[in-house]
Amino acid sequence: MNRALHRAGLTALLDRPGVRGVLAALDIPGAETRLIGGCVRDALLGVQTADIDMATTLLPEAVMNAAQRSDRLKAVPTGIEHGTITLVTEDGPIEVTTLREDVETDGRHAIVRFGTDFLRDAERRDFTVNALSLGSDGTLHDPAGGLPDLEAGRVRFIGDPATRIREDALRILRFFRFHARFGAGAPDSAALAACVAARDSLDRLSRERVRAEFLKLLTASGGAVMVRTLSATGLLQRITGGVGELGRLERAAAAGLSPVMRLAALSVGARHDADRLRDRLRLSNSEHGQLLGYAEALADLHGRAILDEAAMRALTAGHGLARLAEMLTILAGEPRPTMTEAATAALRTLEGEGASPIFPLAGADLIAAGVAPGPGIGRGLAAARKVWLERGCPTDSEARAELLARALECAR
Repeated sequence: MNRALHRAGLTALLDRPGVRGVLAALDIPGAETRLIGGCVRDALLGVQTADIDMATTLLPEAVMNAAQRSDRLKAVPTGIEHGTITLVTEDGPIEVTTLREDVETDGRHAIVRFGTDFLRDAERRDFTVNALSLGSDGTLHDPAGGLPDLEAGRVRFIGDPATRIREDALRILRFFRFHARFGAGAPDSAALAACVAARDSLDRLSRERVRAEFLKLLTASGGAVMVRTLSATGLLQRITGGVGELGRLERAAAAGLSPVMRLAALSVGARHDADRLRDRLRLSNSEHGQLLGYAEALADLHGRAILDEAAMRALTAGHGLARLAEMLTILAGEPRPTMTEAATAALRTLEGEGASPIFPLAGADLIAAGVAPGPGIGRGLAAARKVWLERGCPTDSEARAELLARALECAR
């Protein structure tokens, strides 16, 4: 069944102050400028987007000059060598790109020349639903048949899928992401076959581009479903270098966890998986740290067949309340670990308090007891903390005294 499209969304898009201002500034005799791509697609779906793109027959220098003549626009040459000028408007930036035609491509980079033909420009785009354009007079242009595809929830490459992928191999991942966001039912068979056939080309892409696109896929509304298709076709292993825990990803997605936690749920079982993903996807230090924290918490949880109240408090103190809650969501329904009723109650209490148990000793306590500053302080605190975790993180005065005695014994 076809989805309903919102034609009124096109009018609302044209009525945005920034859009009106740019179209007015670029209304030059003999030239044409249109809204294009995702903003038109999203407007038809009833979604207001902050990312506004326009295509124009004007050369970049003419766009710059037109903006300079307006007292409401600021021109920034963000990609002038590729024909793109960012015009800063009262309600956000708008990217204006001169029409282009491909001269040569190698799957990663394209040599282009500027053109004046909207049809030729549309032919070099990826999917039919991304080739829609909207004129300043409200005319909707659909050179590739994107409108019926959008209504049907169908994501198709423009023209020959293999040719589009040879132009840019990242389109393999974009196909899965766009189907996860806009598609309905099974993915287009011709597109899927072309993606699988071109899987070797993924190895030629920069890891940063793969990382960005894959994390977007993981957070798309149908991302978990499409990752199952990636796994079934062998493409997932080309991306992550390992197999996927699909059930864990689905639970992480259903809970609305962050992209990095979804990646952890899918692909991390131990520390070495975090290191592998850091290298394969060029993860940041922060992202890698989150994966390591997940791996450590996973090992701690799987090292316990049963979680009682003491274990729950110790796990919360060791890994933090937020991470433990995420871990238990991801592992829900798996045979290990089993939570006792007391453990569940303890977790609810901790969540109500909004804080993890706090270790009751500090270095100043040992110094006050006569320990000289130095490595003995850390040694004593580590020994006492180990006992504290094993006992379920007690904080009463008697327990504190016992912990202090243990710390002093190991510090001297």
